[in-house]
Amino acid sequence: MNRTGLLIALAIGVCVGVVFAVWPQLDIAISRLFFNEQYRVFPVQYSLVARHLRDLFTYVIAALAAPAFIALAIKLVLPRRRMLIPARAALFLIATLALGPGLVTNVILKDNWGRPRPPEVTQFNGPEQFRPWWDPRGPCERNCSFVAGEGAGGFWTLAPAALAPLHLRPVAYAAALAFGAAAGSLRIFGGAHFFSDVMFSGVVTFLVIWLVHGLIYRWPATRLTNEQVEHAIERVVLPIYEPIERWFSRLRGRRAGP
Repeated sequence: MNRTGLLIALAIGVCVGVVFAVWPQLDIAISRLFFNEQYRVFPVQYSLVARHLRDLFTYVIAALAAPAFIALAIKLVLPRRRMLIPARAALFLIATLALGPGLVTNVILKDNWGRPRPPEVTQFNGPEQFRPWWDPRGPCERNCSFVAGEGAGGFWTLAPAALAPLHLRPVAYAAALAFGAAAGSLRIFGGAHFFSDVMFSGVVTFLVIWLVHGLIYRWPATRLTNEQVEHAIERVVLPIYEPIERWFSRLRGRRAGP
């Protein structure tokens, strides 16, 4: 999560943005590779293997995020106990998942950028006019094509990769990129998204991860320690926890009395 990674992500975003803005029909041409003209469907959409792969991608993401949520849950219930994983790591994983695939992708973009999905456009026997990636004026009202939600989830694995030991980090980044590309490609094959939807899901998710990583780990003005994160949680929880703890103590005292 250094400046080189940022420059690479921005360069990819600019290149994809310019190329698919100047030649928007590239999106149609790529999707057409996976479209059956005879039956007028995207066959992968009905593939049982593809459905199992989508489930597998979801399970992997959940498994990577679970330690952070479990550690936070235990901390909320037992606020005086140290977190099971470093507090900064838990905060980083939860924040990037909530902001990247969550808020930015599924709330801000997919529900407000009215680009129709491939099966909905006339080129693939749908009723709607094709819209290039930069045009949000399509008829889709919610859960639209831009950007790819499962692609964003797949590329979110860059966040746990950023926490890998330094000597393993290049391998972890490569695996995360391959995972995100596989998750996004499966959606292209099934006609759920255009190529540019998936590419921008990766760029957007990386930028969110890069920003949150900087705020928590890199930048002196905002950099946090594990102790600061844990103390912040305790300040929120203990005023609620302590009266309950006192009530249980009094209850135990009454039961232990004569």
